[in-house]
Amino acid sequence: MTASQNHTIEGGGSGFLDGQMLIAMPTMRDEQFARTLVYMCAHSPEGAMGIVVNQPASHIDFTDLLVQLDVVPAAERILLPKSAGTVKVLRGGPVETGRGFVLHSADYFVENSTLTIDDGICLTATLDILKAIAGGRGPRSAVLALGYAGWAPGQLETEIQANGWLNCPADPDLIFGAGVETKYDNALRKLGIVPGMLSSDAGHA
Repeated sequence: MTASQNHTIEGGGSGFLDGQMLIAMPTMRDEQFARTLVYMCAHSPEGAMGIVVNQPASHIDFTDLLVQLDVVPAAERILLPKSAGTVKVLRGGPVETGRGFVLHSADYFVENSTLTIDDGICLTATLDILKAIAGGRGPRSAVLALGYAGWAPGQLETEIQANGWLNCPADPDLIFGAGVETKYDNALRKLGIVPGMLSSDAGHA
């Protein structure tokens, strides 16, 4: 993150969705976001930015990435801590897919690099955190997302009004939980919605 490092997060009762989960409605026309669950990292009058947390990056292993990025030499891969092997790599969204964004627990923080979002969830987008994870000094919980989802000013609000998204409170399991394929249905259940109840031709309020 560069533009958002100095961004003042406006959560709580401000009407912004920082720290919330966006749940794509079946009416979502953009195939890239069908059945997606997006953790909102920043939301303000200037626009919004979030990370898709339920789309695994196929055929990409976190320890492979550490070697490809020269964080660790290939010969030392076997020496990586067990925790490094549990970090999931996700398709975080269609914007800047060549960049990595690490969502993680608040037990890791680097001044001017880590953005505290909400309720113990942080975002770091520098190699420092990958080196820390490789050295066994990383956060307790982390996922690496390639790319992110971005919205221009007012765009997200328009999509929500058009029945494109629901939102619910985030919790660590929705972000870091092992069952990536069940996160979408679990988020719906948090709202008291039984998966399958939502029709793809839902009417407008």
